[in-house]
Amino acid sequence: MTRVLLELRDIVKTFGSVKALDRASLTLRAGEIHALMGENGAGKSTLIKVLTGVHAPDAGTIVLDGKPIAPRSPREAEQAGISTVYQEVNLIPTLSIADNLLLGRQPTRLGWIRRRELVRRAEAAVARLGLEIDVTRAVGACPLAIQQMVAIARALDIRARVLVLDEPTSSLDEREVASLFELLRRLRAEGLAIVLVTHFLDQVYAVSDRITVLRNGAFVGEHETSELPRRRLIEAMLGRDFGDEADARPAAAAAATGKRLLEARGIGRRGLLSPIDLALSEGEIVGLAGLLGAGRTETARLLFGLEAADSGAITIGGQAAVLRSPRDAMGKGLAFCSEDRRAEGILPHLSVRENLILAMQAGRGPWRLLPRREQDALVDHYIRALGIKAPSPEAPIHTLSGGNQQKVLLARALATQPKILLLDEPTRGIDVGAKLEIERLVRSLRERGMSVLFISSDLDELVRTCGRVAVLRDRRKVGELAGDDVRPDKILSVIAHEHDAA
Repeated sequence: MTRVLLELRDIVKTFGSVKALDRASLTLRAGEIHALMGENGAGKSTLIKVLTGVHAPDAGTIVLDGKPIAPRSPREAEQAGISTVYQEVNLIPTLSIADNLLLGRQPTRLGWIRRRELVRRAEAAVARLGLEIDVTRAVGACPLAIQQMVAIARALDIRARVLVLDEPTSSLDEREVASLFELLRRLRAEGLAIVLVTHFLDQVYAVSDRITVLRNGAFVGEHETSELPRRRLIEAMLGRDFGDEADARPAAAAAATGKRLLEARGIGRRGLLSPIDLALSEGEIVGLAGLLGAGRTETARLLFGLEAADSGAITIGGQAAVLRSPRDAMGKGLAFCSEDRRAEGILPHLSVRENLILAMQAGRGPWRLLPRREQDALVDHYIRALGIKAPSPEAPIHTLSGGNQQKVLLARALATQPKILLLDEPTRGIDVGAKLEIERLVRSLRERGMSVLFISSDLDELVRTCGRVAVLRDRRKVGELAGDDVRPDKILSVIAHEHDAA
């Protein structure tokens, strides 16, 4: 076994009343690629920020090569030999590759940059990665994959012993991913210790030597990749043993029998989502299942025109539809509720009434204001219909509970009278009672003939609610289940690649 190079032991970090890390640990060896895995909120990003000096831990120790360290900034972490490449490549597009590689470390003489020496050192840095590129070229003119390699070359130029890669493949295609992995294997052979933070299961099993799993800020386990079946990894991440359960299908999740409302054929976007097929019929709830980063949100955003598809076609009601913007999608009868209700949903200091009528007013334009009497009638209707608990329609929405805020967002979508409703994690972060109420509301919409695309990380919720479930993995559709096959264990099997469902 290779020597231990880095240890994070029992790291604790709190932000106010939230404990982001609860005795989290990570052991990294020289000459290995170590995957750090966990769902949203598991603590991966916070642990990396503690390691790289962005956050100071409240408790715990960091030991590098047998000596305790306490980096107080990313610069101090780099000086210790710990370098990080983040998901968003942090380069200056107007500067050359050479200037970006040695920014802040340029060779100088009498205050002037020695350009020949700068280029020579930059060429040596990229040659280490097996790249043959013109280092005098502007970074902004290079493909994203090359920019990613340049960011890694810059990280290694500081004599890094530990390289942390945060979602390095999120915007790369398969060929570019293969090139990156070839590079990582060469760096591993040189003795570098690499931490890989990713959501892509296939990539974890393709390149990593060991896996550490975090859940709710705590250390769950460390495993040799070759000895950890995918199902066990997913169960560790989700915190549940699914076993061979075969829950009975509730009547509320029966399959639809209505006409087809929406059909997407080969819709996708390079670097965002591989082309997929998806259909929704009248009076049907179709679930999207998959781990974080599988492509569920990306699918909804493409369907709603928030992202532009570069492949495939969409038909709505049998007619070809071009959805270049949310306005186009709303005009075709679609409505969307984002998973991030705080950042992309509510306007916290506006009232319940103002938040509820927002989409409807946007559809009318700035000069055709909805009369106040109609506003009040509309808000009163949805408050009663959805059971929204608020002191008054004029109360600021931030004073409501999470479940009631989510109901206001549902009401906002329903006020536009859509035919197709796209719901991205509509029950995330709300209590059990409110969660069941929203599930009941969604099922009632199905009974009224509406089509619903229902995205959820909760497999039981998908089973209770959906007649069909499309399963995504690593930003591609890998299966679809219907009828009695819509069961947590079956969904998990497809996610884990134990078998794919046609």
